[in-house]
Amino acid sequence: MSLVNLLDLDLDALVAWCGEQGEKRFRAVQLFRWIHQKGESDFARMTDLAKSLRDKLATAAVVQPLKILSEQASADGTIKWLFDVGGGDAVETVFIPEDDRGTLCISSQAGCAVGCRFCATGHQGFSRNLSTGEIVAQLWFAEHHLRQRLNRPAGDRVISNVVMMGMGEPLQNYAALLPALRVMLDDHGYGVSRRRVTVSTSGVVPMIERLRSDCPVALAVSLHAPTDALRDQLVPLNRKYPLAELLAACRDYLTAAPRDFITFEYCMLDGVNDGPEQARQLIALVSGQAGAPRVPCKFNLIPFNPFPASGLKRSPRDRVMAFAKQLQEAGIVTTVRKTRGDDIDAACGQLAGEVQDRTNAQIRLTRPVIRIEPAPLGSS
Repeated sequence: MSLVNLLDLDLDALVAWCGEQGEKRFRAVQLFRWIHQKGESDFARMTDLAKSLRDKLATAAVVQPLKILSEQASADGTIKWLFDVGGGDAVETVFIPEDDRGTLCISSQAGCAVGCRFCATGHQGFSRNLSTGEIVAQLWFAEHHLRQRLNRPAGDRVISNVVMMGMGEPLQNYAALLPALRVMLDDHGYGVSRRRVTVSTSGVVPMIERLRSDCPVALAVSLHAPTDALRDQLVPLNRKYPLAELLAACRDYLTAAPRDFITFEYCMLDGVNDGPEQARQLIALVSGQAGAPRVPCKFNLIPFNPFPASGLKRSPRDRVMAFAKQLQEAGIVTTVRKTRGDDIDAACGQLAGEVQDRTNAQIRLTRPVIRIEPAPLGSS
């Protein structure tokens, strides 16, 4: 009989499993707290559980962590872990400390099948989806490891924000993502606010609609282009779910979202999507000038983090700031993302891990990128 990994189970699933073992709901809640609030994996140490339950757990279940292959620390305090997920695959997880919060960037897949042009993960291809337990194990390890490392008192959380922005497209692994989100949000688990859990997607429209119904958390959309012609080149998923469909899904999502805006991620690519004309097109796209209703949003402008074989360059800072100013003057909240962890390849778009490609990504990604020469900054 194979052992059940309890990290795979949200509280409702754990209650059901404990019921099959003849145990009441309150026992499942106790067990859930031991695992997630206290970080305990040894059932023998769960001292307020009945001995009969501990004996059952020892023969039927396990709390299965991920094996750590490496840890790297950046000069800015960012930490990146490489976790072994078996079969020759490894995924990366990043902790980003700030004065007022601690953010954990979690992976949902080994590799990624979307193949965005500016993302190292997509260039290495796709191997498989992670299980719920493998997603949760990243948070389980980071929270409890950092508590000990930073000498935090019991119950004092290190990780206040979780972003599903690591390796993979979370909404293409929805069956595993949903219970993982519920564990993160559960007050008996990590108790993270819905406003502080963000799912980032390249635009899987049907699953955005599912997430709105099942577990609305903060939503970030990898936009990166103001037109379908350019986005088709940069984000291949756009050919299936073009901008009109994507923005309609974003507007609908806001009816249930914990925040009153969508965050649009926009990677600044030199001579590709960073000119005044692209800024004007973006403004028209989200403000209702293009005929569709307005989308309440903020823009995160992300400096491109170069990697071998991308064939792309980072936009000069003065052009990024001019682009941001153009959006801000149109009344759109816009921030320029500060690059964190780039000295350890932990910045946005750099996560690669070690993946056995099953999608022939190197062949698939040889098509040329559209090049757009930016107009002079003062032109109209």
